[in-house]
Amino acid sequence: MNLTNEEKSKLEDIYQRFLNDEKILKMKEISMHRGSNTYIHSFKVAKLAIKRALKRRKKLDLESILIASILHDYYLYDWRKNKKLKKHHASRHPFISVENAKRDFDIPESVAYIIKVHMWPYNFKMFPKSTEARIVNNADNIIATKEVFTSKKHKDKNVDKYLDYIKTLF
Repeated sequence: MNLTNEEKSKLEDIYQRFLNDEKILKMKEISMHRGSNTYIHSFKVAKLAIKRALKRRKKLDLESILIASILHDYYLYDWRKNKKLKKHHASRHPFISVENAKRDFDIPESVAYIIKVHMWPYNFKMFPKSTEARIVNNADNIIATKEVFTSKKHKDKNVDKYLDYIKTLF
């Protein structure tokens, strides 16, 4: 799928608005897979999801893919510090992320759906039926797996590299 300069610019503008949004910046404080945080994780997922979507020949809703990728882990709490949250975090955080995203960003239903189903196959009943949802789900699984198998020491050493990598979408 080829993009015009105008389409690329529109996606980059959306990406930059989220990247610098004060509510999104709070995600830097939320710990994730072995020393990562939800801010870096989500923007890495967004970049990979868009890259994978552009390899498709099919016309896709790139804006929904981009926004859902950024907001898929917008749950805004540290589940490791609360026993009640820790027990059901993996299955419940997509719904909490949707609630927070609707409250803070007034997202369309297409984005809410992608966020709700991003944890498949962990949430086995929530199979991603749209191509857009499967792309975000796959990108999230790939990035999460890499983060889990990368040492915290390596992540700490390379945090500036990760922040530099996510500065732009393209």
